[in-house]
Amino acid sequence: MATQMAVNSGASLWGPLKELWEAVEGAIWRRQPESVHLLDLQLKKHKPSFLTLFKNPMKSAEQREKVRKASTEGIAIQGQQGVRLLPEQLISEAFILSDLFDLGELAALELLLAGEHQQPHFPGLTRGLVAVLLYWDGKRCVANSLRSLIQSRHGKTFTLDLSPELVNLTTRFTDELMAQGLTKQILNLISDVSVTREFERLQKERGLGNEKHRKEVSDLIKECRQSLAECLFAWTCQSPLSKEDTLTLIGHLEMVTAEADGSLDSVNLALVMSLLYCLDVSFLEQGTEDREENIGYFLQYVAAVHSRLVEGQAWKLPGLQAVVQLAWALSLRALSQLPQVEFTEADEALADQALLGGVFLFLTEGILGSDDFSQEEFYTRRLHSLITDFLAFMPMKVKQLRNRADEDARLIHMALQMGSEPPSSLRKDLDHLMILIGEFYSKDPFELELALEFWCPSESLQHTSLTRSFLGVPLQRPPHKQVVLSKFVRQMGDLLPATLYIPYLRMLKGLANGPRCSHYCFSLLKTNGAPHENRQAGISGSVVSWEHFFHSLMLYHENLRRDVPSADSMQYRHPPIRGITQRELDGLTAFLQLLTTIITWSENARLALCEHPQWTPAVVMLGLLQCSVQPVLKAQILHALAAFGKSPEIAASLWQSLEYTQILQTVKAPGQRQAAGIEVELNEIESSCEEYPLTRAFCHLISTLVESALPVNLGAGLRAPGFQPYLDFLRDSVFLAFPTRVYRRPAEKWEVAEAVLEVFHKLLREYEPQPADFLQEMVELQGEQVPANKPPGHSLMFHLLNDSPTFSLCLSLLEEGARHLDTYAPFPGKKQLESAVLHCLCLLELALQKEVTFMDLLRESQTSLLVSPVEQLLQGVSAQSRRADHITNIARYLYHSSSNPDAAFQSAKILRRIARYPNIQARLVGDFTHDQAASEKLMAGFVECLDSEEAQEGHFCLGSDSDPEKRVGRIRHEIKIHILNLLITPLELKGPNLGLYLLGYEVKKPVSSTNLQDPGVLGCPRSCLHAILSLLQRGSEWRSGPVLTKQAPQLAELCYQVIYQLCACPDTSGPTMRYLRTSQDFLFSHLQHLPFILLENEIAALSQMSWLLKTAAIELRVTSLNRQRSHTQRLLNLLLDDQPHTLHAADGETGMEEESRSVSGFLHFGTVSKVRRRLLSVLDAIDFSQEAPELLQLDFFERAQIEQVITNCEHVNEQGHTVCNVKLLHRVLVAEINALQGMAAIGQRPLLMEEVNSILQQVVERNRVRCSLSAKRHALQSWRSLVETILTACPSELIPADQRQLIIRDLLLDLHDKVLSEDAAGELMPIVAGAVFTLTAHLSQSVLSEQQGAGPEGGSGSGFASIANSALHLILRKLLDFTLCTGGGFQRLRAHLYGALLYYLQIAQKPEEPETLQTGTSMWERLTAPEDCFSKLQRENLAIIESYGTALMEVVCRDACDGHEIGRMLALAVLDRVLSIDRQCQWLVYLCNSGYLRVLVESLRQDDAALQTLLTPQPPLLKPLYIYESKMALLTRVAKTAQGAMELLRCGLVGQLVECQVFHMLPQNDALRVFGQRDPSGFIPSPLERYRQILLPTLRLMQVILTSTTTHHQQGVAQVLQWLIVHSDVIQSILHGQDMSMGALQELSLLTAIISKTALPGTETEINSAALMELQGHIGRFQRQSLSLLVRLVGTDRARYLKQIEETVSPGDLAEKREEMEVSMQQICANIMEYCQTLLLQSSAEAQFSLCLFSPSASEPAGQFLYVAVPSARVPSLGLVLLLLKNSATDFFRYHDSHRQSLNKLERVEQLPPEELKELCQGLVSGSGGVEKIPSVQRNVLGKRRLVLLVNNRAKLLALCSYIIETCLFVIWRHLEFYLLYCTPTDPKDSLLPGYRGQDSLVAFCVDPSGSRGLSVLRVSQQDLEQLQSDVANSFNEPLQRKLLEVEGLYSKTRSRHTFIQALTRRIRGLISFTLLYVSRMRS
Repeated sequence: MATQMAVNSGASLWGPLKELWEAVEGAIWRRQPESVHLLDLQLKKHKPSFLTLFKNPMKSAEQREKVRKASTEGIAIQGQQGVRLLPEQLISEAFILSDLFDLGELAALELLLAGEHQQPHFPGLTRGLVAVLLYWDGKRCVANSLRSLIQSRHGKTFTLDLSPELVNLTTRFTDELMAQGLTKQILNLISDVSVTREFERLQKERGLGNEKHRKEVSDLIKECRQSLAECLFAWTCQSPLSKEDTLTLIGHLEMVTAEADGSLDSVNLALVMSLLYCLDVSFLEQGTEDREENIGYFLQYVAAVHSRLVEGQAWKLPGLQAVVQLAWALSLRALSQLPQVEFTEADEALADQALLGGVFLFLTEGILGSDDFSQEEFYTRRLHSLITDFLAFMPMKVKQLRNRADEDARLIHMALQMGSEPPSSLRKDLDHLMILIGEFYSKDPFELELALEFWCPSESLQHTSLTRSFLGVPLQRPPHKQVVLSKFVRQMGDLLPATLYIPYLRMLKGLANGPRCSHYCFSLLKTNGAPHENRQAGISGSVVSWEHFFHSLMLYHENLRRDVPSADSMQYRHPPIRGITQRELDGLTAFLQLLTTIITWSENARLALCEHPQWTPAVVMLGLLQCSVQPVLKAQILHALAAFGKSPEIAASLWQSLEYTQILQTVKAPGQRQAAGIEVELNEIESSCEEYPLTRAFCHLISTLVESALPVNLGAGLRAPGFQPYLDFLRDSVFLAFPTRVYRRPAEKWEVAEAVLEVFHKLLREYEPQPADFLQEMVELQGEQVPANKPPGHSLMFHLLNDSPTFSLCLSLLEEGARHLDTYAPFPGKKQLESAVLHCLCLLELALQKEVTFMDLLRESQTSLLVSPVEQLLQGVSAQSRRADHITNIARYLYHSSSNPDAAFQSAKILRRIARYPNIQARLVGDFTHDQAASEKLMAGFVECLDSEEAQEGHFCLGSDSDPEKRVGRIRHEIKIHILNLLITPLELKGPNLGLYLLGYEVKKPVSSTNLQDPGVLGCPRSCLHAILSLLQRGSEWRSGPVLTKQAPQLAELCYQVIYQLCACPDTSGPTMRYLRTSQDFLFSHLQHLPFILLENEIAALSQMSWLLKTAAIELRVTSLNRQRSHTQRLLNLLLDDQPHTLHAADGETGMEEESRSVSGFLHFGTVSKVRRRLLSVLDAIDFSQEAPELLQLDFFERAQIEQVITNCEHVNEQGHTVCNVKLLHRVLVAEINALQGMAAIGQRPLLMEEVNSILQQVVERNRVRCSLSAKRHALQSWRSLVETILTACPSELIPADQRQLIIRDLLLDLHDKVLSEDAAGELMPIVAGAVFTLTAHLSQSVLSEQQGAGPEGGSGSGFASIANSALHLILRKLLDFTLCTGGGFQRLRAHLYGALLYYLQIAQKPEEPETLQTGTSMWERLTAPEDCFSKLQRENLAIIESYGTALMEVVCRDACDGHEIGRMLALAVLDRVLSIDRQCQWLVYLCNSGYLRVLVESLRQDDAALQTLLTPQPPLLKPLYIYESKMALLTRVAKTAQGAMELLRCGLVGQLVECQVFHMLPQNDALRVFGQRDPSGFIPSPLERYRQILLPTLRLMQVILTSTTTHHQQGVAQVLQWLIVHSDVIQSILHGQDMSMGALQELSLLTAIISKTALPGTETEINSAALMELQGHIGRFQRQSLSLLVRLVGTDRARYLKQIEETVSPGDLAEKREEMEVSMQQICANIMEYCQTLLLQSSAEAQFSLCLFSPSASEPAGQFLYVAVPSARVPSLGLVLLLLKNSATDFFRYHDSHRQSLNKLERVEQLPPEELKELCQGLVSGSGGVEKIPSVQRNVLGKRRLVLLVNNRAKLLALCSYIIETCLFVIWRHLEFYLLYCTPTDPKDSLLPGYRGQDSLVAFCVDPSGSRGLSVLRVSQQDLEQLQSDVANSFNEPLQRKLLEVEGLYSKTRSRHTFIQALTRRIRGLISFTLLYVSRMRS
């Protein structure tokens, strides 16, 4: 057995019992689903605990030995592997605990271990002290569970409306327990367990800690005893005890004793009531089916009980015995109708015994005197039945009592007359009965109004509403019992003897308690009085009537008034001899109390009495107040006046009467030396008596009147009008003086404080600062101008915003209150002290609430008042403690939230308001952490409030007391809300702050260094963060999800917000996320329950999800950055998986299997049914539809004005929603109605108020709709953030491309379906559009990366493998539908959609393929080849786009021409893209025909001015540049078709560009040096770069126009040439420029291309000779500049340029930039050579008439000798062309080798070494460490992309080299043919060829505009020609020729110009050979 022993770390005496209580509570009180089954399991498990109630496990030597060895051998603990060694200290504590509670050693050890684990929940306690609490808490759980089970039974008295299954279960279970002797067990435990005995034992073993621990232990023991007693009570309510159990209960009660004050304690009270219910036989009247069967047992039961009660011994409490005897006598009387029952005749005797035992006195003192009596409804009902049964069933006894009372009254009267003492043996049973009835019915906490049974409704009443029904039942004959009781009330008042007068009035006071009872009592007193004519005849009515009462009052007033001396005499110090006797005083007091009760409840009675012409009660009472009567009576009069003042109309007149009678002297008569009135009463009489009833009553009167009506002009005419004198008296004489006065009754001190603070609270609550309050107004008084009084609230605010005595006293009261509460001991006036403290807290909170407005108005008024904010005043030093501890004193009330929730609520509100201010955060933290012990206590207070399990969410109103439990629950909930808001607000401020301190972060070190731990670990205290996580985690392991999200949605929302803010703040993010991830697994456990669905509170559910999703997005981002792949993957599985799998498995079931399961399990198209992805389920939970409130229907108010008022009342609430302040709106509208004048307005007031109500309801609905929309926006935005984070931040390999595409497809289609529904709210569309854009971008990237990964041949399969074309088409259709459904507005929204459309269309773009230079396929093969997937998708896309017709075209074109800049750019880009795939040119035709193209062209002129501003050194904005670039890109796209180019020319495009001035603004080099520095961020380009961004698009556009139009038209050439000429200065500057940057080379490349097509002879048609001359001059200049550029590029400058290029390019992108620049340089050379070729061909088709471009010198040019010096021009030599030819041939082979190597690498990219791959990627990735972070798969894709770029770049260079070689050969051939064959030298005798003579000796060069036709003439000598021939022969040698032929073999075979190089080479070789041969022959 010993080996099997294992310790339960949860403590078998606590943990399992706690679970039992939770199961019982969940099933019976919370009615949770599936709880009945859980309860059944728990009851079976814990049945032994109920059978052996409170019995502890037995001690054993074996256990003791096992525990003793635990320090050396260790001990096994359940749920933990191996054994654990325990310290000796723990073992010795376990033995002490075992001996203390007489329980088994292992159980004691378990309790200690559990105490150690629970220690963080009990700061300041050791584990032993916590173990004591847990021990008794376990007992409490058993007792409470048993009580709840018995309360849920089926029975005769009440029902809990539970399911029959549950009721049967609990009834069956408790029946089994009762059969096993439960009653005896309970009674034995009640006797054995007592707080005193337990405390003695605990004290002996040092088992008691601080005051709080003592209080908690004491409360637990008391609750155990109470619950056990209530078990019996609940049982007897539902079904009687057995005979034996009843006798046992009687036996127990025989020994019961009373408390010191004569009352029973709550336990014995419950047992007495149990017995009373046992003796209740009223259920027999209802009749039961099995009555006859059980009658035998019942008779035995009656006999046994009767004999015990009659023959039993005397009880220790005779009064208690009398109560039981009376109850049994009434039961016997009720049983007398049953023939079988004996002893029924004994009822009279028993009743007499009961009366002798003083039954009514004991019921009053012993039972009603118990504090707990009024807290149980069924106690009240049972006592009511006991009293009414006695009056109804024993009328003769009642009559005897009355007769005896009459007799006693006569004896007393005689004794008084004879002057002797009345006999001492007089009984007062009837007095006691009346007092009992009065006391019993005067309290009605459950609003049962049981006293109605004493009033018979058949009497004639004036009140119509009461004549129709009684208790909601139509009027009929009342029950017999009711008639008897009513008769009793009336008969007792007839001929009432003096001795019964006061008891009868007290009885009436009790019976008048309630709205209907008070009316019946009022009518009784009214009918009792003699009519007026009878009084005239001398017939007096009853002494208990209004007539008698008020007549007596008037007589007293008249008599006493005569005795009032003059005002100056000392009347109050020497009261006159004549006055009111004590008996009269008691009678008057009783009457006034009755009057107060009736008029408190009945407004009709108030008005009827006050308006009675004879009685005038208010006047008489105010008159009595001026007379010399006792303060007690004056106090009672004031209470009665306060009751009258509850009606506003009476209150207004009471104010005037008060002012007139000067009860408080507000006007001093001239010459009056001394104050008078109540102030003297307080200072002279009450202070000397040390009792203050009058002061308290006066405060109560003022409090009531202030609430009902406070006239502004109070006292007008006699003094400055207003409330100020009353406020001064209350503040100076009452409040400020109360701590220093002496009190006979200690509690009265706090009663005075409570009364006066209540007035202050009401005054400040109703005060709203107004501008008028701060202006010093004057009023005229008796001809003088005196300052007007301010509103009382203003005066109070002024005192609270200064360090005034009032403010200081409030703070010291708070400090004293906290000190008293910390003792946890009862003291006189505790309740009143708590109330006074609550009012102080309310005052501070109201001051904080109103101070901002108050101080703003004060500043605006420029009044010379000095005030300080409350939060600053609270940082002052306390006079008592000499420390700045005011704020911590306020926070201390949170520590007492369990006993004083109202104060904790106000404390939380104050702290929340203070926490908003950033400037005091450091001070707050300092105050809170100043003292370690106090700091722990304060933290514990906050945590305790958050941990409270009694909180209930619901609408909270501070004044509502309908259900105290619910109210307290709601207050506790509101405390939590305020604390969470208090935490949220400072988190947005920098640390250290209060929020961080309370959440457990470091405040003395950097916040980020915090190491969060579970509570108790490394001494970490339990903080608010732990409490929040506990709240959220509760239920997260169950299928139903976190309990808090459903039970308290608003609270859960704030908890999630706190967690999010901690994760989002940079300082707290690291520690928080680490803790949540490692210790809590928080996010996974909560995300698995998404979406949260709450039909009744959709807004809160959406907000909860929003914060959780945003937190999840941060977690995914952080874990991805930190490469915590398993965490990221687990969350992705949860969010994206569409395979069903078990979520709520027990720990360890899923294990590594789930971890290793990658997201590749998402999409198996197998037989397993799919489930909805969680991300999509969350989206489903956001309802896009939003019903709009109906329009206002107004009859009186004007709609426009009301809407304006509503707008003015709007503000941003705590959640950030813009809503209308309904209270403010109500105030404004009511003020508007009150301002109306005239009878018509008064008549229509009800209708106006009705319309105001309808407006307010409408505004409430509007607010709800706004909050709903805001919550949906927030949720959708959070969802979008999470989706974007998943797609962007998470490692791409976790979601493979194919699955990524399908996920995006699902998300896109669902989003579109929701947003395209008819009722989707427009406010949500922008977020959806943003999400659609992101998703489409990622879809495009995913498809492209998949295609790249598949290689060149991968895309040519059957389609896009992962995502079907049909899905893509569906996405496109929905995208276009979304675009069209936005209509005319939403242009910014459409910008997102255009972006999405561009990304979508990018999918169908065929990826760039490497140019392999292989033999191409034939044209026929190309035409008949099957369509590839890209072309197919592109064609289908276009068909879908065209199916939308002109509607879509119209929207896109309109957005392209006008609107927001980004929208325009994207619309232009969409047009560009669609035009590029529109082979039928439908969009182009629409663009032209609808005029949009012309608009775009003409807008270029408007752009000119904006573009010019861009060239300033500091440009304003770059927007115009981007729009210009987009526009030019579109126009370039249009120009790519002949039709488009012609249309552009027709629209005057080039003409518009000619007129643009921006092209003239080329920044100069000087300017560049000054302003050309780059923007530090690198974003804004330099002025020169900006200029190029403007120029290059224009040049490209012109090049495209020339390409598209020159074959058929000269129009384009002429226009472009015109542009060149207009901007010739700029062009020359560019052509001459020495800058060899990338931009400069691009400019040169485009310019030379345009010049080569335009600056040609033959373009000068149809112009006059002068213009022709100018034109020819420009053309000649362009030609000359082009050739000079060639000289620079080809000669020795070439090496310098290449070196310059390397220097200008940064090392990171050297390779790529260099390649681009190489291409540009080769392109320039190619363009110039093409130009030369064209000039040669255009000049003449035959060589002998051709113009020459190069001089006849073929030597290798060097430096300055590139030119031949001639008189008129510098003509480049032919050697330049030869050099270019050689260079190009060399370059060709270099490029060819590079091309071949790159191709080889591309084919085996996967096998490339990592270093080489890294080097390849470097060109595409920015940053030095960028490549390192890229995954290997991605690296391969990037490497492949880079290699394709390299291959294609080399292919382009090869094409250019080949073309340059061909043109060079052609130029050389034409020049050699001319020079060697047709040119005649200047010395003819040496001519090479004899056929040419004379005029042709001059060679014409096409390089200079000065000669004829632009020709320049150069004389060529024979020597030149010979030198040319020799140099050419040397240069154009065999190796070069072989190279050229090899070029043709390698490259030109696949081109159409095959053998061109071969032919030219042959011709040149032939020319050289021929001339050489000829020359040699001539020489020989």
